[in-house]
Amino acid sequence: MARKHSKHEPYGQAPAEVETQTVPCWLCGRPTGKTIVWHHPVPKSRGGRDVVPMHPICHQTLIANFTNSELQRFGTDVDMLLAHPNVRKFVDWVANKDPDFTATTAKKQR
Repeated sequence: MARKHSKHEPYGQAPAEVETQTVPCWLCGRPTGKTIVWHHPVPKSRGGRDVVPMHPICHQTLIANFTNSELQRFGTDVDMLLAHPNVRKFVDWVANKDPDFTATTAKKQR
């Protein structure tokens, strides 16, 4: 098995050829920050395999507003998720925030 790090280099140094790329959040479209959550648009329990990058706060909002069966029905159609009034209100609110912004979100309403 190959080594992940060289024996002679300290662990903290990243290789010089690695670029940092910011990918946009799947839900809000803002660039992602240091923490990226890889979300399954169709839940794994419902057969989903694809993943999309999201902010942790955006992921919490989806989980608080939709069940797994609803997420399965919407699939990868982000426009249908944005049509939900709570999600639309959240995305409009978070649009001007820092990519690493975190806040408490509403709990599941059941």
